[in-house]
Amino acid sequence: MAHDGQDMTIGTALLPDLLALTKAALGPCEDLLAKAKDRVRGLVSQDGKVSGALLETHQTAAHGLAWLATYVESLREMQGWAERLDAEGRFGEMEQLIHQIAFGEYLWQIYGGIPMSQGEIVRPQDLGLSQDDQRAMMHPAVMTLTQEGNSQAARMRLVACMQDNAGHATMGATGLDDELEMIRAQFRRFADEKVVPQAHDWHLNDDLIPMEIIEELAEMGVFGLTIPEEFGGFGLSKASMVVVSEELSRGYIGVGSLGTRSEIAAELILCGGTEAQKEKWLPGLASGEILPTAVFTEPNTGSDLGSLRTKAARDGEDWVITGNKTWITHAARTHVMTVLARSVPETSDYRGLSMFLAEKTPGTDEQPFVDDGLSGGEIEVLGYRGMKEYTVNFDDFRVQGENLLGGVEGQGFKQLMQTFESARIQTAARAVGVAQSALEVGMQYALDRKQFGKPLIEFPRVAGKLAMMAVEIMVARQLTYFSAREKDEDRRCDLEAGMAKLLGARVAWACADNALQIHGGNGFALEYGISRILCDARILNIFEGAAEIQAQVIARRLLG
Repeated sequence: MAHDGQDMTIGTALLPDLLALTKAALGPCEDLLAKAKDRVRGLVSQDGKVSGALLETHQTAAHGLAWLATYVESLREMQGWAERLDAEGRFGEMEQLIHQIAFGEYLWQIYGGIPMSQGEIVRPQDLGLSQDDQRAMMHPAVMTLTQEGNSQAARMRLVACMQDNAGHATMGATGLDDELEMIRAQFRRFADEKVVPQAHDWHLNDDLIPMEIIEELAEMGVFGLTIPEEFGGFGLSKASMVVVSEELSRGYIGVGSLGTRSEIAAELILCGGTEAQKEKWLPGLASGEILPTAVFTEPNTGSDLGSLRTKAARDGEDWVITGNKTWITHAARTHVMTVLARSVPETSDYRGLSMFLAEKTPGTDEQPFVDDGLSGGEIEVLGYRGMKEYTVNFDDFRVQGENLLGGVEGQGFKQLMQTFESARIQTAARAVGVAQSALEVGMQYALDRKQFGKPLIEFPRVAGKLAMMAVEIMVARQLTYFSAREKDEDRRCDLEAGMAKLLGARVAWACADNALQIHGGNGFALEYGISRILCDARILNIFEGAAEIQAQVIARRLLG
């Protein structure tokens, strides 16, 4: 990082007794969170219960509480990560710098304002906290970390360490075990060799991901990763799914998202299906011979799934579905649709919804829908193009009676809710992968591009952007790994999964935006890959629960 004999690290970067400092800083954060919960609960409660109307009235406070809790949990997980690495003798300089900067920055944001989005900063007073409440943060460890943790010297030194590490997919030790690191290495190679060289052309041409790629992924076990061995899968952990999703999404989010389709469908069937349905569908899903698509959203419902209007009516032993769906990913080439439809007459909420395993004939790019009673078309989108988005219209589309999930009506919404933890963990992993891609592309450009006689990476604000990308990626990564571990331990983790998705999506967008800024005018040119990464990153704050919905769900859990 030196130029013309100048030491670009600007003095000592690392703080002494770092782990003791960061551990001591957690207590004040937890105290502040406890007070914030009490204040917000007071704002949104009526007759001792959380009121939906008051929650909406005080939405900024409720969502701010969700973000504050997400930050506190993030710092807890970073501390756990650091202590595990230290115990293993792997807490090197780069890892220490990442840890220090993360605490220095997030502690300041907890005290002064957390960005929920680019134009929405939630401050302690928005949560009903007073200046006296905030004095809980006036702890010596917090003061040291906020004043000295995220210094320019620390950021510049971190970027120097990142260059020594080649800036590749694991920015510092991840804390994973050897088996998961082997899985990571396998899929990193696949992404680098088979995906990265082609991804930008697929995006620019709005091409479907080639079937050869899907077939190779099937051979590698991607679609059966977490399906039990008795049904033809590998029976691996959610943590392995996270690692695979992260690495494939680093190559291209479309490829990383192929496994999401099978993950959601398999989870639906495992949690809510009959034994006959499990035996019929799971082996084909695991092998990749059956490609599924999720058919939930409607044109006028968005996140309000309880108000779905697509109807399923009995016709003899079978069902007939009528209605319109939208934002259906990979709808053309798939073999089965998991369709959420209203089958219980005279209902207008979630209790009348049922889930169907609707079989269909795979279509093509030219003719996406070939079955009677099924039509639709492509929705042109900014990014996330490799599987394409479609409208799907059902006009007396016939579904076999045996394909009502679980064989019981009115369970569709409950069955879908059971998949949310896995889906959001997987989405958080995709976000980490996209963010990592942005960092690597941005860093390579900063190394290659010279201005005023030196590489861009030698300018402190460019280096600072790269450093903060690496730091926030590791924070989001550790929060995601934690939620996966909780799922693997069979503990309820909708809160943790929601937090990982909420933070990961924001981090992905920030990384993509900053990497494009490093590219300058070239980043705005379609020929540069960062333009695609930016478009792909934007969807992460919308699907699998928009950021606002995600914050609402987290707040309800915290206050409930």
